[in-house]
Formats: sequence, structure tokens, C-alpha cells
Amino acid sequence: MSKVAIELSAPNIDDHRRSGTGVDFVHTFESGRPGPHVMVNAVTHGNEICGAIVVDRLLRAGVRPARGTLTLSFANIEAFSRFDPERPYASRFVDEDFNRVWTPQTLDGPRDSVELRRARAIRPFVEAADYLLDIHSMLEPSPPVMICGPLEKGIDFAFDVAIPRDVVSDEGHANGTRMRDFGGFGDPQSPKNALLVECGQHWERAAEHVAWQTTWRFLKRVGAVDAAVADREIATEAAPPQRLVRVTEAVVARTPEFRFARYFSGMEVVPRQGDVIAWDGPEAVRAPYDNCVLVMPVPNNIKTGLTAVRLGRIVPR
Repeated sequence: MSKVAIELSAPNIDDHRRSGTGVDFVHTFESGRPGPHVMVNAVTHGNEICGAIVVDRLLRAGVRPARGTLTLSFANIEAFSRFDPERPYASRFVDEDFNRVWTPQTLDGPRDSVELRRARAIRPFVEAADYLLDIHSMLEPSPPVMICGPLEKGIDFAFDVAIPRDVVSDEGHANGTRMRDFGGFGDPQSPKNALLVECGQHWERAAEHVAWQTTWRFLKRVGAVDAAVADREIATEAAPPQRLVRVTEAVVARTPEFRFARYFSGMEVVPRQGDVIAWDGPEAVRAPYDNCVLVMPVPNNIKTGLTAVRLGRIVPR
């Protein structure tokens, strides 16, 4: 695995433990005016520092909703509490991936883990939310992406927020359901909507900037804060035009000898059908169509049986 500088420091969030909700590290504020319930969530994975910085800053700044309700939460606090800059990859989760347990069958089932206990505790807030922003970051240096799910309502929402450049529409993961796909968020008939932003590499300073800008654009878009308040935080430079990439398939490493044909950092476009993307043992992995986009490749520490990269098409809008 490549060595990445730790440019961000995990904030001390102990001051945010106690809350009026009765659930540690989950804070809900009522405006007293009609409006949506909006939720901004951080540290779904314990080593995703940029989201923790953003929610910590919002709480310390006393940000409150202009209308409706605002919930600010830290999710996998057990994993986050174990973050060690000397072993920064070790604290993604404690027992299992917090972002693969979001189905009623799993949450209501008999299984137990650190992550399931925490998911069950914050489930009422997720279910109450009309809009959710889940702030993430990535293992390897890569351009930021907005993950909007498979539905048109999610795609439209991502384009309304207008950053980052790349909007990725996908069906989720075969090994479990994400928070952003839970309940009404994944129902085309529900007005509820959710986004998951991947802000860049976990500990790059740029990831904090992407997380902060995305959060304020999200809060402005859903009307949780007054536009003038949001505009003071939103950067004045024009955002680049967005593009939509629909994921068509996942490439799963079938042998321990899986390796990419060259270094890919993510969102590269392979121009021709048949071009070699990777080698899985002696077998070539080829682009299935022209202008194939590589979504969040894992160039290091690829494990047999797990996704090495997802492939997508650029879809005109």
C-alpha cells in the first residue's frame, strides 16, 4: 500500500459526547419553523477524518437550522476512537463495515457487533431524516466523487449540490446496504433523498475543503440554513461542470496475482473497448466498451474475492 502523508489531525470530539437526544455524539436541533429534517453524518468509517472535522466545526460554531430540524452525528465512534496516525489504515471499523448493515432484516436480526449496536442506536435519526449527507473519504489518492445511488432523484440531487465534478450512479455493494440507500432514500416513490460524498484520500488536506464546501452547498440546497449564511462559507470560484458516470459492473479479483496494467488513481477514461485494464493471474481484464471510466480502483492491497475497481459509462445530461 502506498505511503500517504497524514495532513489532517483527528479532532477531539469528546465535548460532543453528551447530547439532548439521549444518544451519545448525535445532536438534533429544532428551528421551531416548518421545514425538512436534515442530517449530516461523519465517521461512518473510523479513519475518515474530514467528516469528523466538518461536524466538529459545525457544532463548535453553533450552526442551527433556519427552518426544520438539523441532526449532526458521528457514527462509528468506537472505530474513530482507535484512529492512530502511525497505523492509519487499521481503524476503518471494529467488527464489520458500518456501511453494509442498513437493511431492516440486518438491523432487526439477532446478529451482534460493535457496528450493529451503533447503527441500531442512530437508526431512528436516519429514519427521521428527509435529507442525508454522509461524508466519506478514500483509501488511496483519488479525485472526489459524489455517490448518488441508482435513482433519478439522487442524480438530480447531486447535480443540484453541483460539486464535486464526478457524480457516480450505482446500485450499491453486493455485500451489504449503505446508509444512503436505506429506507426511503432508496425508494423511488419517497421524497426522501441522500448523498454520499467521497472527498478524496482520507488524510489529504484537500479532503477537508471538499467536505466543508459540499456540506454547505447541501445545507443551502435543502433549505436548512439561510442562503446568505451558506454563501459566506461557499467558495466564490466557479465549480467545474459535472459529469454523470453510471456504474455497469464490478471487477472482482479472482487470484492473488491481480494487478493493474498501469497506475490508476480513479476516474480515468480508458478510450477503447478491449484495452487492457489489469491482469488477473494470466488473464487480461479488458475494457468492455469505449470510454470506460475506472471508478475508485484499489491499486494496492487487493484481496481475492473483493472488488478491485468498478467500471462505468459517461452518460450525457
